[in-house]
Amino acid sequence: MYINLEAILISLSCYFVGSIPFGLLLSKFFNKSDPRLIGSKNIGATNIVRTSGWKLGLLTLIFDMLKGLIPVVIFKNHLVEQSFIILFIFLGHLFPIWIRFKGGKGIAVIIGCLFGYNFFYGLIFSLVWLITAIVSKYSSLSALVASLSILIIIYLDNDNIFLIILLMVIMIFFKHISNIKRLVRGDELKINLKK
Repeated sequence: MYINLEAILISLSCYFVGSIPFGLLLSKFFNKSDPRLIGSKNIGATNIVRTSGWKLGLLTLIFDMLKGLIPVVIFKNHLVEQSFIILFIFLGHLFPIWIRFKGGKGIAVIIGCLFGYNFFYGLIFSLVWLITAIVSKYSSLSALVASLSILIIIYLDNDNIFLIILLMVIMIFFKHISNIKRLVRGDELKINLKK
């Protein structure tokens, strides 16, 4: 049985890069509250904004995007399938081994991965998120609409990465179940774009 050791090592390295909990690390570095204990108890940028301010939230967003972007760009022309690289980065972010597999919801990291894979995909996702956020004032709804939109775009583009993105979008929706329930009830927290 042939085992591609190089592919395994690259996939594992992508998982470990994806699993770096920047939201938590930055909060500790700047002596802010542990995001796992307040707000939505999530280490993602949105909760960091709500609990520690927009500057730290923006920094978290940038770092989470970079951990998706950089590995995809580095292994762009490698023999390992881009779809697997993206998937393992994403899995690392959602289920980081360092904090008992309780990670973010995947939005920042999928944006970074998409920009690294195809700039157009990353741009479309970001624009749809931004427009939906401006109109609805809901970060969670923006994430869900942008995820579905990019899935449709990739399907229409007949890109080989479609099945992996489909799996990732399913996981994003799963991670947003509590948000979806609050959206249905009408008590989901809104974002203040002016701040």
